[in-house]
Amino acid sequence: MSERTADALTTALRLRRAVPPPPEHLPPAALRTLHPTHPGLPPVADRPAWTPCSPCGPDCLPTAGRRADPRTALRVARRLAALVALLLVALPVLLIGPNPRLFRAVLRAVGVRLRVRGTTYGEGGVLVVANHLSWIDVVALGAVAPVRMIAKREVADWPLIGAIARRTGALFVDRGGLRGLPDVVAGTATALRGGAVVGVFPEGTTWCGSASGPFRRAPFQAALDAGRPVRPVRIDLALPDGRPTTAGAFVGDETLWNSLRRVLRLERLDCTLTLLPPLPPEGDRRTLAARAERAVMAAR
Repeated sequence: MSERTADALTTALRLRRAVPPPPEHLPPAALRTLHPTHPGLPPVADRPAWTPCSPCGPDCLPTAGRRADPRTALRVARRLAALVALLLVALPVLLIGPNPRLFRAVLRAVGVRLRVRGTTYGEGGVLVVANHLSWIDVVALGAVAPVRMIAKREVADWPLIGAIARRTGALFVDRGGLRGLPDVVAGTATALRGGAVVGVFPEGTTWCGSASGPFRRAPFQAALDAGRPVRPVRIDLALPDGRPTTAGAFVGDETLWNSLRRVLRLERLDCTLTLLPPLPPEGDRRTLAARAERAVMAAR
């Protein structure tokens, strides 16, 4: 396949994901969760070329409904209590190291059902790359097997989450500049050579799921340098009846609490991980990133 043909296929797949056919049986309020309005990326002149940027924001999220009924309020209170209790009990274990069973328990506590299509990421060092929708993604990936995530540097300073990230071997990157990027690539390659599973979201930031961003190439250089395979993973969020929804997304300037509260209010949210065939560390990082991006976008 020529480079021009591959780029055309990538563009077509992204557009197909961004504008799915409207299901006629859904009410207007539900349609907004499937067809958000994307204002478009800011001009390149207004943002550094290396800074991850997503147009997703409030317009991508479901419209606020009427005041919650008592059953919804009770559901939120029950789940919050379960989550707090779980974190208090599990915190010492999480600080020792990642535990997939605890990550699964966290998902259950907040009302997220995890479905995994596939078995495991692989052994002997593998770079796991996935689309990025929400804070749910990190928990879901960790629920399959221990993963050392590449995260933005600010996460290291977050209360509780930062401590857990550091203890579980997260690799931190400064998204505001390029100076530290070679060190992150080198550290990732070292971790892969040591047999670690390293996870990264190559889009660099979250998208709502009705549209997706391009995969950045730098993480793929680590796989090439280490000679380790890349495992593409597709993440989908849906309602119990199978309809895709942006209700679980964490986008724009939204706070973590607002996103969590929206998930807690749902009767249930299904998170599906599709583990796709591994890609050998061949070619250059541009080609490898494009192959992984096409695999993730084409999976359903």
